[in-house]
Order: sequence, then C-alpha cells, then structure tokens
Amino acid sequence: MKTRLLALVLAAGWLIGSCEEPDPIILALDGEQIRRSDFERHLAAVEARGLGPLAPEARRGLLDSFLEEQVLLMEARHRGLLGPDAPAEDAPLAVARLLAEAIPAPVVPEGEIVAYYEAHADEFQVPETVTVRQILVGTLNEARDLKRRLYRDARSFETLAGTRSKGPEAAVGGYMGTFERGQLPEELEEVAFSLAPGRTSQPVQTSLGYHVLRVDSRQPARELSLEEARGWIRESLSREKADAAARAFVAGLLSRAKVNHEAAFRTSPSL
Repeated sequence: MKTRLLALVLAAGWLIGSCEEPDPIILALDGEQIRRSDFERHLAAVEARGLGPLAPEARRGLLDSFLEEQVLLMEARHRGLLGPDAPAEDAPLAVARLLAEAIPAPVVPEGEIVAYYEAHADEFQVPETVTVRQILVGTLNEARDLKRRLYRDARSFETLAGTRSKGPEAAVGGYMGTFERGQLPEELEEVAFSLAPGRTSQPVQTSLGYHVLRVDSRQPARELSLEEARGWIRESLSREKADAAARAFVAGLLSRAKVNHEAAFRTSPSL
C-alpha cells in the first residue's frame, strides 16, 4: 500500500511539474509582458559579445539590469514616448525623455556645497606641476654641444628642438606638457622638479638617449578655493541626486509591476 501511495505522489508531482508554463512571464506592467525567452535572448547576446558564459551571480546582476531597462521601456510606451513598433535605436532617447519628464531637475543648495567642500578637503588639493620641454639626442657629445649653444642663446631652445631633437615633440619646439610628480620617467622627474622656470638641465641619460630639459613654468601645490571648486561640487552633487531619483523611480515602477526573478532561471520541464 505504501509503495502504491508513494508512486501516486511522485506521479502527481511529475504531472504538476510538466504542466508548468514552458515560457513563464518574468515581468508584467500595464498589460505588457516580458517572458523568460526574452531574457534568454538578451543573455545569449551578451555572452556572444565575449562576456560569457556568465557565472550565476553575474547572470542575476544582468537580469536585474534587464528588468530595469524593460520596465522603463514599458513606462515610456505607456506614456506615448515610444511607439510599439519603434526601432531599438529609438529606445535610449525615449527613456531619457521619460526620466526628464518624471524626475524634476535636482536642486543643490549652497549649504550642501559648503558642507561637501569642508568634509572633502583632500579632494581639492592641487599637486605641484611643471611644464617641460626637451631636446633628445643620441650621444653625450651632441647633448654637450646643445648645452654650449643654449648657454650662448637660451632663447634658441625651441629652434634647436625642432632641428636637432629626435623626440616626437620636436615639431612643437620640444614641448612635452605639464606633469605632476609620478608622471615623468624617474630620471627626468628628479631633474625637472629641481629646475627653476626658464632654466635648462645638464644632459640626462635614459634608455632613449640624452635629454636636455627646460622648465617653462612651475605651479606650486595648493588647495582649490571654494569659489574654484563650487561648480564641480554642484555638478557632482546634482549628478548624485539625479542618479538617486532615477533609481527611486525605477524601484517605484518595479513595485507596481509583477516580477518573477526565479522563473527567469528555472529549467523548462522536459517530457
């Protein structure tokens, strides 16, 4: 009797499982539906771009972003911002219009700007920089000859760089750019940061050859003032507020929708 009862229970379980919808709905809102097969196509496309096969955690993260994108498109269509047969390339603009319509432009009070500036002083430290030119030659004798010429006429540096330097910046008078500490090769950095503006160095040897440097200008380390930092802080805080508002808007849409995360990964029953 017990054997027959167990057999009946197992058979009933198999019948219930076999009746499970083969392509379940994983997202529904305002009469629109997204099924598991839609996500599977999206997953396959992502993996085909060289990112897969994805690990289970990565798949769940991809599902979350997929559902967020789809619920935004559903709402855009519901509001008439995106036609039902619109091409895929129209979707980003429609979502941008939806967010602009649904989320007010963030306001950043002056008090928040000041508070951020005072609490993040380390972000507004401007490091010391030097603006450097160079003449690069192949031999020490060439470099010494350049130094003699520059001693007689320091203003000829750019001309000599254009005619004698083997460096890629020769065409622009040897101009290398403006650098913080740590951005130049070690051999050049020590020399460049020890030179006074307008002075040229002794020849410096590296694996590339012999360098003669000139420092055009030097900016000491300093802290940006609140006035200088205000625009950057306002933009940063505004972006944070806009991102938070967008996340809250999407969360609100998902709370109205019917979402079935588990069905997205459930294996379809086989007969």
